[in-house]
Amino acid sequence: MSIVLTEFARPRLFRNDGRRNTIQDCTPAQFEQHLNTVAPLAVLEGYAPFCRLHVHRNWTSTRCLAAPVTDANRHLLRSDYEARNRDELPVLVRWFEGLEPPVADYLIAILYSRAQLAREGTRIEADWGVVGCMYTAEPVETPMAPITMMRNALGVDEGGSGVPLDRDAYARSVEFWRTHANWRG
Repeated sequence: MSIVLTEFARPRLFRNDGRRNTIQDCTPAQFEQHLNTVAPLAVLEGYAPFCRLHVHRNWTSTRCLAAPVTDANRHLLRSDYEARNRDELPVLVRWFEGLEPPVADYLIAILYSRAQLAREGTRIEADWGVVGCMYTAEPVETPMAPITMMRNALGVDEGGSGVPLDRDAYARSVEFWRTHANWRG
């Protein structure tokens, strides 16, 4: 099985603007090499048949991406409308500023099959393409953000995957993200 980093994921996981909430101490090429040469600790089913999650022990200094919202840190929350790239509509997002979560114990690569990526207009030579990565304290999936689920349900033309909204998964996502937020550093 071969894995490549997609052009969608590359600028989000390896930003060159100094943000510290991205993958640290590792180049995109080193990340790809690691995924192709080190067996994952676990392979989890994704939200659709074309999606897999490869759980790796964190080999970098990358920090957990989500942190619990508490009375002590609520004042650090920020929000704005942002798009993940030029082709997508901006959506409301929130994050912490001035908070530094612990180093993640796991990096969980989010993989899409070559066939799905082709349906979304991305051609790859490998079997799987990395579309994202979770940085977590536990070897389990962080729920997809509710807005990402909605975007996926809107379809490929709006930056999604075309997978219909699952109300139960959406409710679980809301419960998690109501009490957690990403951070930026």
